[in-house]
Amino acid sequence: MSAPATSGTSPAKASDVTPERPRGELGAPSTPRPWQRPPITRTQWHNDAFASLALFAVALLSMAMHRAAQMLPEPAAPVISVLTLAAVTLPLAWRRRYPTTVLIVLSAAFVVLGEAMVPETLVTNIALFLALYTVGAWVSDRRRALIVRLIVVAVMFSWLLVSFFRVATDPPDGETVDFGAGSLSPLAAFMLIQLFINVLYFAGAIWFGNHAWKAAWDRDLLLQRAHELQAERALVEAQAVTIERMRLARELHDAVAHHISLIGVQAAAARTLLDRDTARAVGALENVEQSARNAISELQTLLGTLRAEPDDGVGPGSADPVGSLGVERIPDLIEDARHGGLQVQYQVIGEPVPMRPLASLNLYRIAQEALTNARKHAGNDAGVDVRLRYLPEAVELEVADDGAGRRRRPVRPGSGGLGLVGMRERVGTDGGTLHVGPRREGGFLVRAQVPLTPTALTADEHRSPDDEQEPSA
Repeated sequence: MSAPATSGTSPAKASDVTPERPRGELGAPSTPRPWQRPPITRTQWHNDAFASLALFAVALLSMAMHRAAQMLPEPAAPVISVLTLAAVTLPLAWRRRYPTTVLIVLSAAFVVLGEAMVPETLVTNIALFLALYTVGAWVSDRRRALIVRLIVVAVMFSWLLVSFFRVATDPPDGETVDFGAGSLSPLAAFMLIQLFINVLYFAGAIWFGNHAWKAAWDRDLLLQRAHELQAERALVEAQAVTIERMRLARELHDAVAHHISLIGVQAAAARTLLDRDTARAVGALENVEQSARNAISELQTLLGTLRAEPDDGVGPGSADPVGSLGVERIPDLIEDARHGGLQVQYQVIGEPVPMRPLASLNLYRIAQEALTNARKHAGNDAGVDVRLRYLPEAVELEVADDGAGRRRRPVRPGSGGLGLVGMRERVGTDGGTLHVGPRREGGFLVRAQVPLTPTALTADEHRSPDDEQEPSA
């Protein structure tokens, strides 16, 4: 019987080095650490025990058939054969718990089996292959795994050379070892074949072991990255809900500014007319009451959304409670502004087309903010021209006042509100353009244009020197 030999594989293979978590990648810890295989499970241990018993049974059957076929002239005694076969196969039950110990025991038993002339080669070679493979696949200390396997391979290779020397010095009857030119005896050819087979044998055991270790590491890293992706997805969803609530908070600001400003103007008008024109004063108070009701209704809707939990479906993609507000509600804003004393002209140019809900809502809020600013800064008697244009690929809103009520007063830097900033953010979200600034003939102009189809965030903000000085509600 011949013993396996080494393949001469370089010990500096990348797969023999313990992989480390890469830096700067998803799933990578801050400090690279050697990867550790998870402990063997009870099921795996049961499978190993069953496999070792099965190999032992097959080895006994193979030995019996070899004895019946008289494959060896002087085979070992049955007791010695059974004991050596047990020593080669049964330790495999612990191959994943104590891989290096099992390999050393199996290697020693394999040499004893060969020297004792036990008539069995197939199962014992399979057992040694499994032991070598397990060391490469399960030993966390990669340097120790490499050293142990190289020592075992060196011992087996040395034993193979000793066996070849014995045969060469004492060949069987009728055999000669001749390596002369043009001649190769059958015995020499058989020895070379055995050497080639064993080179492939050990090379395969080492390669498959290293490959199994790398595959297990890749699977573990993939699972870790999957868990981190799930956690990151949950975080992104929570952040999306927070961003949506911030948007609703801006909606709350716009609604409060508009309605409170309107209520203030109407209340002042009612107080002025109370002694001179009771009927008009009552009408102004009725407008105050209606404005208050509208404000409360809108605030209840917004606050209900802000108080809702994420599981209630609030967030991006959910049904927006303020989704009913859009460009079709601009006439309501015009009526409120007229009740407040502004002289507002409203005109729709072009054929109305369906708009994206968010773009329609943003134009509605921009119109609301522009009318509020006109009432506050241009005066109650100012004339305001509101135009909604439906262009081939965009919708444009223009709100212009003539500033006839009183002169617009500049404010100190930093004292302005969030109105113009909010307009720019809304238009930028839709990938549109915004122009705000004083008119040459007097007054102030707000012109916002949003595309009918979503585009990149390329808001072109045409600022004027007075942009940063415009206060808002």
